[in-house]
Amino acid sequence: MSKQRAKLVVGNWKMHGRLAENATLLQAVAHGAGELPADVRVGVCVPSPYLAQSQSLLEGSRVVWGVQDVSAFTHGAYTGEVAAPMVVDFGATLAIVGHSERRAYHRESAELVAVKTQRALEAGLTPIVCVGETLEEREAGLTEQVVGTQLDEVLAKLSVQEAARLVVAYEPVWAIGTGKSASSEQAQAVHAFLRARLAAKGAAVADVPLLYGGSVKPENAEELFRQPDIDGGLIGGASLKDQDFLAICKAAAATSVAG
Repeated sequence: MSKQRAKLVVGNWKMHGRLAENATLLQAVAHGAGELPADVRVGVCVPSPYLAQSQSLLEGSRVVWGVQDVSAFTHGAYTGEVAAPMVVDFGATLAIVGHSERRAYHRESAELVAVKTQRALEAGLTPIVCVGETLEEREAGLTEQVVGTQLDEVLAKLSVQEAARLVVAYEPVWAIGTGKSASSEQAQAVHAFLRARLAAKGAAVADVPLLYGGSVKPENAEELFRQPDIDGGLIGGASLKDQDFLAICKAAAATSVAG
């Protein structure tokens, strides 16, 4: 039986946001997060142009902020890229790497995801490493092979101490933005597999936060978060609505160590 761990809920805004609506959303989330138990952590990963606004509105609150991707390079002639050290300049502490949309639309390889993870760690960011299978891969019985290979590629490049600083998010591609969600049993089975894979890297890695992402909603969050190896969520669409996002955070509180 896995031990209880503190919960982490992170919003992934994807390519959404405008200054005015962001301000309303961030202020509401910061206020709501202040009422949560201390062992529930809350974060938002925003489009890079809104890092300064996030810093301005969230500094001193319970909410941490970050980005949805970082460059594999630290500086240089890479037009349009955003380097991890630049992100840190804005007080960010999180960086999503390897999201399925980056892997699919930008052809990011497992090798590139591993390098980006290294860059994030070197800059002092916490990488949220995403893994997940397509519907075809699940139906072919390849889920563990696919997510295991994606995770192994990252772990192979890291020391035990570096790997212990990760967050890993399981996001079944077939459940992202589709309204479909893995059942709590399906999600837990993959999380347990990932937990064992992490533990094989070293005892210090066994308890890194494992988040579930894939159409998490207020209605299903508590059941998902009650699973022994699900430590919270990486939330897409619902993170754009303060009431929905805070309801998910409250579900995490209800299933936390204190809860």
